[in-house]
Amino acid sequence: MLSAKNITLAYGKRVLFDEVNINFIKGNCYGVIGANGTGKSTFLKILSGEIEPNKGNVEIGKGERLSFLKQNQFEFDEYTVLNTVLMGHKLMMEVMQAKDAIYMDPDATEDDYIKAGELEAEFGEMGGYTAESDAATLLGSLGVKEEFHQSLMKDIPGNMKVRVLLAQALFGNPDILLLDEPTNGLDIETIGWLENFLADYENIVLVVSHDRHFLDTVCTHVADVDRQKRKVFTGNYTFWYESSQLMARQISDKNKKVEDKRQALIDFIARFSANASKSRQATARKKALEKLTIEEIEPSNRKYPGIIFQPLRDVGNQILNIENLSKSVDGRTLFCKATFSVNKGEKIAFLSKDPLAVTNFFEIINENIKADEGKFEWGTTITKAYLPLENSSFFTEGLSLMDWLRQFVPAHVTDADEPFIRGFLGKMLFSGDDIAKKTNVLSGGEKVRCMISRMMLQNPNLIVLDQPTNHLDLESIQSFNEGCQTFPGIVLLTSHDHTFIQTVANRIIELTPKGIIDRLMTFDEYMEDKRVQTLREEMYS
Repeated sequence: MLSAKNITLAYGKRVLFDEVNINFIKGNCYGVIGANGTGKSTFLKILSGEIEPNKGNVEIGKGERLSFLKQNQFEFDEYTVLNTVLMGHKLMMEVMQAKDAIYMDPDATEDDYIKAGELEAEFGEMGGYTAESDAATLLGSLGVKEEFHQSLMKDIPGNMKVRVLLAQALFGNPDILLLDEPTNGLDIETIGWLENFLADYENIVLVVSHDRHFLDTVCTHVADVDRQKRKVFTGNYTFWYESSQLMARQISDKNKKVEDKRQALIDFIARFSANASKSRQATARKKALEKLTIEEIEPSNRKYPGIIFQPLRDVGNQILNIENLSKSVDGRTLFCKATFSVNKGEKIAFLSKDPLAVTNFFEIINENIKADEGKFEWGTTITKAYLPLENSSFFTEGLSLMDWLRQFVPAHVTDADEPFIRGFLGKMLFSGDDIAKKTNVLSGGEKVRCMISRMMLQNPNLIVLDQPTNHLDLESIQSFNEGCQTFPGIVLLTSHDHTFIQTVANRIIELTPKGIIDRLMTFDEYMEDKRVQTLREEMYS
């Protein structure tokens, strides 16, 4: 059991939590959601004891162990990878050190050895005798190869440290598991392993994540931050989102009879309850949804940006032709002899096991860097807009948002007055005095929203998106996703967001050092196709 009782936290006049009371139950996984700045990570730190609230307290069951995913990658620099994982079970390590100290003490008494025997038994009950092999297995599942296990943390790559700290949090089957953005830095296969691990987890899990597929797969409940309060809803993220949207429409529909509204909500709950049987956590989620009443469904107070791309013209027959395109960096081949054409109606997701590959490909076709060999050609009807992975070069001058966006007004727009510019900024939730804010003080998420405003202003018929969900909150991700689904033009994208790729892309192209894999299918179909997976192994070997 984990309970937050009367939790209140404020920084000056800014109130994050006001009298929050929540109980978290064993066997449930809670997705902690909320707009950027509402205190999701702070709430987990309060539960873990890292932050003391102004008022209230946190209670956990007697003898229960809480584990929290560490965010400081340098905290364990002087420890080996394997020992860093073992330190996730603090009590077990203390027992081990205590018994070893007795054995190493030349002046140990008979009573000391009796105590050591008791510690040995306690150590065994905690799984101490298989701890190293268990930790090694966990590291392997998270993609940390055995060759790194005895290396010091300071000597391994940063993306590997993230995996080790995740292994540390998961180690030893903690009673309460708190995970803040656990999928950061993980590839698709490792995220899939973690989804399966947590879906089978029988204790309490709280997770903060912007990955909707991850939340949908692992969560039985959603803990939502809205107006300084936190409320728990039954179901995963998609259920919460669709039910809150449905309730909002029901409230606004004044012409519909009350009984018709009620029946629509009952049917909605029944549909999701039936679908829950297909999930890994079938039993827990299905039972929870079947007990749900329509009184528990509430409209959200969240604001969603309006991301709508409106092309000035349709694309022609020739869109983009790629011929024998190759690129290497520091002697490492990113992709080789990529040859394909983009066709009408296509929304293509680009994949690679090397994170630099797709970014370099997008930079090449946007003429920011040159390929080692090969060529590409855009069709004459194409008007493209590009969301790059790195956007810092766009924000070097301290312009106001109004002046910043004005410099990107295309030539075909002849009436770009203040209301026109305000309209595009307003769609991305910049309103009132926000337009006077200087671009050099913007957060990462605000910069991305500015870049999306810039893209919409271009009226493109083709958009190129490199990790479009980076730095965005769930509301912006949801709107961006839906905007790409309804966009009538061409989409070229890469993303770690499973749901984004699955719901937008109808073609998958994987860039590898030995060529490309090109399939007309959805992302899920691609990842489940055994012939494709065999080919992927060959292409990266």
